Amino acid sequence: MGKTLVLKGSKKLLNAWAFYDWANSVYSLVISSAVFPIFYGALFRVAGIEKVIVFGGEIARAPLISYTTSLAFVFIAIVTPLVSGIADYLGNKKMFMKFFCYLGGLSCVGLNWFSLENIYFGLLCYFLALVGFWVSFAINNSYLPDVAFPKQQDAISAKGFSLGYVGSVILLIFNLAMVMQPDFFGITTDEAGAAEIKAMKYSFVTVGIWWVLFAQYSFYYLPKGYKKEGKRTNIILNGFKELKLVWLQLGEQIKLKRYLAAFFVYSMAVQTVMLIATYFGEEEIAWGADSERTTGLIVSILVIQLVAILGATVTAKVSEKYGNIKTLIVVNTLWVCICIYAYFVITPTDFYIAAGCVGLVMGGIQALSRSTYSKFLPETKDTTSYFSFYDVAEKIGIIIGTLLYGVVAQLTGSMRSSIIFLGLFFLIGMFLLLRVKESKKPL
Repeated sequence: MGKTLVLKGSKKLLNAWAFYDWANSVYSLVISSAVFPIFYGALFRVAGIEKVIVFGGEIARAPLISYTTSLAFVFIAIVTPLVSGIADYLGNKKMFMKFFCYLGGLSCVGLNWFSLENIYFGLLCYFLALVGFWVSFAINNSYLPDVAFPKQQDAISAKGFSLGYVGSVILLIFNLAMVMQPDFFGITTDEAGAAEIKAMKYSFVTVGIWWVLFAQYSFYYLPKGYKKEGKRTNIILNGFKELKLVWLQLGEQIKLKRYLAAFFVYSMAVQTVMLIATYFGEEEIAWGADSERTTGLIVSILVIQLVAILGATVTAKVSEKYGNIKTLIVVNTLWVCICIYAYFVITPTDFYIAAGCVGLVMGGIQALSRSTYSKFLPETKDTTSYFSFYDVAEKIGIIIGTLLYGVVAQLTGSMRSSIIFLGLFFLIGMFLLLRVKESKKPL
């Protein structure tokens, strides 16, 4: 059939690979960043409580979701190398990509039944949706060398990012319309709760359907995968063996090792901010009516998304002139200032300003961090293992960051203290970057 004729580097195959970003990015924006954090806070606010009993202990809402997120990323960090090793042996990574895509999509639909009465089921769906997104995303990334030649990879990666951004914003605007005008969509208040909350639940269903439905285009054209040459003595642990080899090779790559140390520390803070920004805005900002809170938070997320594109572009231009490391040092310094400012944020206007600042540096630090890592890599054909190591390092950072954030918020009773704590990681990352020597030419 047609799909058997699609060759590496062909436009059809490249577009199919990039289109998975269109399919799954709606989870990242609608659920991780925008609607779910607002919905989660609304459940507690409507019930008039701040804490719930989970596994026999009382815990506040912010630490609860933070710990659940940390646990999910522990699972992701463990399962991703396992899946990688088994998929390489079987030569069928598409099977695993499909499994985790469907797991994530169905879990998003399951969030429709998230309630304080069904808190365990709700948290399980949140957990599995997170796992489904990150593991399927990692597998899709690993397809890049399979579908594109080196000279095509930058352009198609950028195209995937753009498709993901456009698709997720389209669905978020639709969901925002549902939440703001539920009557127009036939969503009314009944014994199950407020129309606004029901609209948020329906938005989770739309994410699951969108994700699974549009992923079919990618699944149709992507190849099953390719077996790696050579004998395997331990199929299950092979992915971990490859990570260990990279770790041992880092001993000879001093510049790369120092950069990774800095990246690990500041990325821990970056990813945590991305995951908790809306929870912070929902809980700590003095909004007026509930409708203002909902609209304001979603608009602030859109602001972050829009400004992040500008931030990535500006940061890339600055790094061309002054070098990657110097630019990253400046960006980390700006992050420290933002964390300090965020501690004093109270009004919605303050929060919008903070959102704009976060967007400006968020897009830049993510794009520049990955390209800097790529430039520091030694001459090797095994770039997949190095980027797997990079990916696992990032996930471990998220685990530590979200866990510490939850602990500090629980001990101090305020998410503001956690923001200042994250600022320390940016400060440490900045000093660690000073240890990385740049090439004579700007890097």
